[in-house]
Amino acid sequence: MGALILFGVMFGMLLFGFPVAFTLGGVSLVFGYFTFGLDFFSLLPLRVWGTMTNYVMIAVPLFVYMGVMFEKSGLAEELLETMAMLFGRLRGGLAISVILVGALLAASTGIVGATVVTMGMLSLPTMLKRNYTPELATGTICAAGTLGQIIPPSIVLVLLGSIMNLSIGDMFIAAVLPGMLLVGLYLLYIVSMAILKPETCPAMPEEEIAAFRSKGMGKRIFKAFVLPMTLIVAVLGSIFAGIASPTEAAAVGAAGATILTIGQGKFSFETLKHVMRGTTLLTCMVFILLVGATAFGLVFRGMGGDHYITELILGSNLSTGAFIAIVMVVIFIAGFFIDFIEITFIIVPVVAPIFAKMGVDLLWIAILIAVNLQSSFLTPPFGFSLFYLKGVAPPEVTTGHIYKGIIPFIIIQAIGVALIVIFPEIVTWLPKAMAG
Repeated sequence: MGALILFGVMFGMLLFGFPVAFTLGGVSLVFGYFTFGLDFFSLLPLRVWGTMTNYVMIAVPLFVYMGVMFEKSGLAEELLETMAMLFGRLRGGLAISVILVGALLAASTGIVGATVVTMGMLSLPTMLKRNYTPELATGTICAAGTLGQIIPPSIVLVLLGSIMNLSIGDMFIAAVLPGMLLVGLYLLYIVSMAILKPETCPAMPEEEIAAFRSKGMGKRIFKAFVLPMTLIVAVLGSIFAGIASPTEAAAVGAAGATILTIGQGKFSFETLKHVMRGTTLLTCMVFILLVGATAFGLVFRGMGGDHYITELILGSNLSTGAFIAIVMVVIFIAGFFIDFIEITFIIVPVVAPIFAKMGVDLLWIAILIAVNLQSSFLTPPFGFSLFYLKGVAPPEVTTGHIYKGIIPFIIIQAIGVALIVIFPEIVTWLPKAMAG
């Protein structure tokens, strides 16, 4: 009962708006003291130290640095403008280019905020100017920006792998096909809208495309595609080929993004200071949450909460499929109110041991959770992508436009989760094929 009260108090404080990291840590310290006495404060530092010195976690600040530095290189803008011209003659071509650029930026940066803001500033005015409906334009940008949560290298995959004791390399490999599945579903929706409601996504004028083709098109395509692809191959290729660990590949990515920024003539002391500050802020946010989650996990397990929940689930004769469905629904609903990091640190450590006892493939369930967690960026009222886009959108784009535009993509996310449940091979095939 004490563990359940701990869980209830923590969720109650979260709903009242208390900071997640300090709620996790503070409530855990109070319950830990009254449950275990002063001995608790001797054990907790050892657990926190073990977490903070985990070699795999070094990948977090390195991937964050890579993403922020890549955004400063200016290659994202080049990529978006070039892709828009290549697909501009098609109905829905601008939206298709936004989805594809979102996928490429996901594999280059993995930072949702940077991707959504960049594409919102560059493509949203253009899409509105070309008579795209605000709903379709904003929904496409928000959804494309969140692909960085599932397409590797992804911070959420690193955190999930660390919590569930899974190989980060295997997580990255397993996430490739689910990421491509979501990209394909997004594109299918855009093409369907272009066919069924062509007035929502018209083609670009021929004269603009002709002007693009006459002004060094080949050079622009080379610059826009080859440089980002080089970074992607250097990072993911070294992991998939077994040449480097994810942490080492993250270091390669950080160095590569810096070199690309220098090559673009965008590197300066001010740029480096901005990147370092952004990296420090994001990294501190992740790690202070990790410390709070470590304290919570220690107290929750010490009070027998994990055993109680495991016995409750197994004793209720709940089938594996029913339990998976319940967990997915809980994570989806939690995404309406709290961030993916908090969900990862609060819910996943509780349910992972139960999945292990049920004999569920933890790699498959981890990717399934990751795809579901991606929805937390899209679901109102607290979807972070919606806030990011609203912050850079023109005044005529209302919050209502953004909320309406994102609904079809939330449905697509649910379809993606369902397909991965029905066809686990979407996750398991590539790791097995590469291992073979």
